[in-house]
Amino acid sequence: MRNPTKKLITLLCMLPLSSVLHAASPQVGVAMSAFDDNWLTILRSAITDEAKKEGATVQMEDGKNEVGTQLNQIQNFAASSLQAIIVNPVDSTAVQSISDEAHEAEIPLVYVNREPANINMLPENQAFVGSSEIEGGTLQGKEVCRLLNGKGNVLIMQGDLAQQSAVLRTQAVEDVFKKAPCDGIKVVDKQIAKWTRTGGNNLMTNWLSTNLKFDAVVANNDEMALGAIQALHASNRDMKTVVVAGIDATVDALNAMKAGDLDVTVFQDATAQGREALVTAMKLVKGEKVPKRVLIPYQLVTPANMNQFLK
Repeated sequence: MRNPTKKLITLLCMLPLSSVLHAASPQVGVAMSAFDDNWLTILRSAITDEAKKEGATVQMEDGKNEVGTQLNQIQNFAASSLQAIIVNPVDSTAVQSISDEAHEAEIPLVYVNREPANINMLPENQAFVGSSEIEGGTLQGKEVCRLLNGKGNVLIMQGDLAQQSAVLRTQAVEDVFKKAPCDGIKVVDKQIAKWTRTGGNNLMTNWLSTNLKFDAVVANNDEMALGAIQALHASNRDMKTVVVAGIDATVDALNAMKAGDLDVTVFQDATAQGREALVTAMKLVKGEKVPKRVLIPYQLVTPANMNQFLK
């Protein structure tokens, strides 16, 4: 009688190495733009949690907001013959080299959160998981318009213009303000604050020093909005006289809304994006077809419904 263990070993040896690796534990390389972003930390955790459910192992890398560093990480992933790569790009307009590296290595690639500029040219085994930035900006702009009754002066805080999210969210807000009943709203200034609370605080402080007249501050994300709130408090501005809006619905932002400082935010589901990025990567590993865009809907958050998001 043949030894069944010996027979199994013989069969495994006959399989391609990639098949054995897939069966054991798929290896997924995850290249994040930065580790020190609160919202992206939630997304990272979701990828890790979903990987455990899928029986995959994750190698997580910090791009430190440097394009060259992130590209080197992708090159290392490709050389390591991983089964899949997930990328939150540092610069969504400079991703062609990332796509090329993964394509040449025949490794499925999923962009997450920041839509790549080459979305319409991605190979079959590459996709994007995120949310429609136009949708997020439109929801934000319409609620600010409603609170201002369609008229007033607005300041816009932008993220990094190397990222589509900053460009498209700003564009969507401005498009809302160009049409009735919101065309009485004027954007008196817009500047970059790099997504950060410190950047928002510094920019708001600069604006306040110029005695610029404004009725609302519209930020591309919550962190900048929170920085603006800090500066407004420091200047003793009555928060009832200014509308402050962000995007993401982070815990800190919701607490600021509860305190009466933040008027509007838009929930961008970091957990769902992270989870779906890993699920999509695993589908591509199995050879399944997926849409080029896998979109997670945005949801408007106001004081009226914030409690459901606080939970």
